Amino acid sequence: MLDTEDDEATAVCDWLTARVAEGFESHEIGVFVRSTAELDRARAAVTQAGILFKVLDENVAPAYDHVSISTMHLVKGLEFGAVAVMARDDEVIPHRERIETVADDSDLEEVCNTERHLLYVACTRARDHLLVTSVDPASEFVDDMRM
Repeated sequence: MLDTEDDEATAVCDWLTARVAEGFESHEIGVFVRSTAELDRARAAVTQAGILFKVLDENVAPAYDHVSISTMHLVKGLEFGAVAVMARDDEVIPHRERIETVADDSDLEEVCNTERHLLYVACTRARDHLLVTSVDPASEFVDDMRM
């Protein structure tokens, strides 16, 4: 858990720099966020590391010599040697707007399970290295991962 988004960008930058120093090529690295609202946080970290990146969308595949930046929704089926999952902040995951639209407890459980699964899919895209970051307060799902 980090204090500010700038601290998070620096931590991810340092982690990316270390992966490249270990011999990972840019296209073997992914940086994922919950939604397009957090993409700028990923861009800031990768830019600070001085690495080229490609923001993936439903039509763009990972590019050689570029770190892949993506929302978690688009990464199912992809694999990377190293993955950073950023912005695991409270109200980002589970997404506050999804929680606010819930009508009853059974719907709330379904939304939480879907959000938890989305985070799980993003984290399991990493073959060798995984970094999960958040700005305080962190998502309750981050505590689930510490077990």
